[in-house]
Amino acid sequence: MTTTLRPAEPLQQHADGTRARRYQVCVNSRPVGEIHLATVIGTTVARITDLRIEEPDRRRGRATVAALAAEEVARGWGCIRIETVIPAGAEPALNLARALGYTPSARAMVKRLGDVPPELPEGSRARPMTEAEFESWLAKGRESYARSLMSLGLSEEEARAKSRRDHETRLGEGLATEGVRFSVLEHEGTPVGTIWLARADDTPWVLDVGTDEAHRGRGHGRSLMLHAEAQTIADGERTLTLNVRAGNTPAERLYASLGYETTRHVLAKPLL
Repeated sequence: MTTTLRPAEPLQQHADGTRARRYQVCVNSRPVGEIHLATVIGTTVARITDLRIEEPDRRRGRATVAALAAEEVARGWGCIRIETVIPAGAEPALNLARALGYTPSARAMVKRLGDVPPELPEGSRARPMTEAEFESWLAKGRESYARSLMSLGLSEEEARAKSRRDHETRLGEGLATEGVRFSVLEHEGTPVGTIWLARADDTPWVLDVGTDEAHRGRGHGRSLMLHAEAQTIADGERTLTLNVRAGNTPAERLYASLGYETTRHVLAKPLL
């Protein structure tokens, strides 16, 4: 029996250069499932956002062949990397991804918050970021993001343009952007770190948190997260979500110690 992909819709081309398409997974032309493939960064990074095989055809290698066929489609699109997003607890899907050579890239984590805002340690306080601090933060953020895009195959010109566009989209009004909060943590009067809170899909997210290099290893990352939780509770929300990159062991340990739980995994694979 031959497992193939059959387009279920026209190729979707977007203004930012990304594309997407749904395919039926077929066995001898008989539909047995569906897979959705999209690019998330121009045409350099593809993502399998959904792969479903109907129950009667599971455990027969259909998903494996469908995923490999999706990789060939992504190569044809010019992609050099492919990702897949898998919910926490979906062990069969995780095992399949690992068997196909995918390795952890990042994960989303969430914490259920209580009703009482946590207090900061003695000597620490958080305050709103100033305009001057924001401009400095923005310049560094754009540069860091651009370099990460270049590592994924974008040219320097493309990466810097995308970094600028994405920051303008999220922060078009700077500190006054609706739903956005930037805070600076001070310890004994000295600024030691920053945190960016925002709403995405109507959910509070920590989008960026960082301790200045000279002040790392002293618990300020925990204080920044406690401040974010206090702000979220004060806003009437009871969950806080974040992403953490694989391999960032200190951050992973910090979030786990604070009670954050993994909700989904992102795994990736180079397309050679």
